[in-house]
This record gives sequence, C-alpha cells and structure tokens, in this order.
Amino acid sequence: MANTNGSFGLRPLNKMGGAANSTGMSNYSMYEIANGNTSKFYHGEPVIPLSTGYIDVPGAAAGGTVGLLGVFQGCEYVSSTTGKPTWSNYWPGSGANSNHPVKAYVNDDPMQLYVIATDASWTSKATARAGVFANANFSTAITGTDATGLSLGRLAISTIATTAALQMRVMGWVEDALNEDFSAAGIGAIVRLNNHFNSNNGAIAAGTPSTTGV
Repeated sequence: MANTNGSFGLRPLNKMGGAANSTGMSNYSMYEIANGNTSKFYHGEPVIPLSTGYIDVPGAAAGGTVGLLGVFQGCEYVSSTTGKPTWSNYWPGSGANSNHPVKAYVNDDPMQLYVIATDASWTSKATARAGVFANANFSTAITGTDATGLSLGRLAISTIATTAALQMRVMGWVEDALNEDFSAAGIGAIVRLNNHFNSNNGAIAAGTPSTTGV
C-alpha cells in the first residue's frame, strides 16, 4: 500500500540521548530575516547564518560550504498593510513594515532529530538499514508552497552516501503503520543535520557564516 506521507520538510521529533526535548527552538528575538530579503522561507526548511547577522535559506539542494544553523519554524513581523503584528509559519518574501524587524523561530539544537519523507523507493527494509548512519541531501532545490506555508523538501534516496558534506545524516526511520511500504516514496526517515553550524565535529568548519548563501 502506498505511504500517506506527503512533503513537509524537516519535522522535529526528539533529541539524541536522553535529554529533555523542547524541539530545540530558540526565542524569536535571537534570529532575524533581513527586511528586504525577498526569498521565501517555508516551515520545515533549513536555514544558514550570514555574515551580516541575519539568516537565509540555502540556495541549492547540494551540500554546501556553510554549516546549517537549524530549521525554520515561522516568523513574526509588523504588516506593512495593517500596521499590526503578524505571525506566519512562513516568510512570504515581502509585506513587512521596513521600520520593524522580521523575527524568526529556528530549531537550532545540533542534537535535534527530525523526520523527513523520502522522495522515492528505499527498495526494502534491509536496504534502508544499510543506509543508516550514511548521509543524504534534499531531493530538490529547497522550496515550499504558499497555500500551507510548508516546505516541499524530501530526502533524496539517490544521494545516500558517505560523503561528509551532504546535508543530513540518516539515523533510522519512524515505525508507522501508514508509512511502512519501503518500495514506495514517503517513508519517514529520522535524520539529524549534518555539519551543524554550532557543532565542532562536522566536515564543514563550525562558526563560519556565509557571505552569499550556500
């Protein structure tokens, strides 16, 4: 039977180890999107730090040269139309009053685990098991849909490899009766962000922000 999972990007699950899980989300006052940034940020997309002090979305599906800061969960800004505070699960790329900041909610804990749907057949459970602890990328350039505000990101099965610069590390999969057909897309893979910006043990040097995006 086909799996029921659609595309939703990275969804917080729990944390590595036995630590309490707060979904690793920092207060919105910590991170900001530049008011003039016309790129859309969708719920469940990874974000990167910029040397300007703002955050941005990666510009491509391929693994980059800057560690990921975390996963975007929404934002708050003052509407340029109504003059009122507006909360949204995605940043539409415009519509904010230029006199006020665009504040972002980000899951930024390096130990946070996420669920992401696979984009294609994993062939079998045995094949999937062989992919655990390997790395992978998103299936397409990171984008989403305005109707829901959700990311359309999926894990690209074809990219699973030991390549250290890939964006995610596969840790397993969710046991789910509605999504257990390994011959079809939509298995809920459990991943952590590879080469996290705040981690000191990734293949990409931690603490180096991007000047142009990834």
